[in-house]
Amino acid sequence: MLRLHLVRHAHAVDLADDAARPLSARGREQVRQLGKFLRRTEAFQPEQIWHSPLVRARETATLLARSLRLDAPLVLTPGLAPEDDPRPVARRLRAAAGCIAIVGHEPHLSALASLLLRGRAAPPAVVMRKCAALTLEGAGRHWLVRWHVSPELFA
Repeated sequence: MLRLHLVRHAHAVDLADDAARPLSARGREQVRQLGKFLRRTEAFQPEQIWHSPLVRARETATLLARSLRLDAPLVLTPGLAPEDDPRPVARRLRAAAGCIAIVGHEPHLSALASLLLRGRAAPPAVVMRKCAALTLEGAGRHWLVRWHVSPELFA
């Protein structure tokens, strides 16, 4: 059985080079608030934190781990870019156990969650707002939503 936390990156600045967009001051504050919320609940204890190669996802993962004082390694993971096909990551997750967090992007995260929950990526079963967190539990083809929080709940 795997507990999977999906976290969309926080608000980022606008730049022509999409991959290089860092978090904005607003985004850093969103991550601090999410970390504070999750620390109170003790509901977020991943053994690894996978993130996309884009700067805003790596920064979100780093700040969240720091805020929660997690020892979980940050793992740069291919296949987590916004437009990547979610099927390779879903196959990898179906064979995993323990607890993993993925910090990524839309529409990839919603497609991944939908694929795990319903067996198809579109139309999306969920939509991830910036700095939202969704937790699923499952194994193989059987997945359930455990909880989902959006920034307006912890701001």
